[in-house]
Amino acid sequence: MSLDERTITNPPALHDPTPFGYSHAVSAPGELVFIGGQYASDGNGAPVPGDFAAQVELAFDHLRSALEGAGLGYEHVVRLGTFIVDHDAAKLETLGKALHARFGDRLPAQTLSGVASLALPGMLFEVDAIAVRPSPTR
Repeated sequence: MSLDERTITNPPALHDPTPFGYSHAVSAPGELVFIGGQYASDGNGAPVPGDFAAQVELAFDHLRSALEGAGLGYEHVVRLGTFIVDHDAAKLETLGKALHARFGDRLPAQTLSGVASLALPGMLFEVDAIAVRPSPTR
């Protein structure tokens, strides 16, 4: 599946979500693949210390690795769940830049949750995904 095989819907009755790094709805043909929460971790799963931007970058690197492990890439993602500790406008801007760097203007649907903490001390960001494995061509 390519980015063009996904149907992105941003109805005119709703605000333009693209400056915030997401689309209102995305649909695609094929099999759903669920990617669990990825965060800035070392090889043993311990959170890697770092500022928010560094943790976002490493979490998205891990998301790419999880997708590749399933034979997929960012272009197959239709939905993201993002979790930000102590969310604020600066963190939203950082996240938006990271999303646009990976998805361009073909942004997946996304829900951002501001949270007080995540699973392990030191985690500042986590992302999970739903991707679509293309249907085999006949």
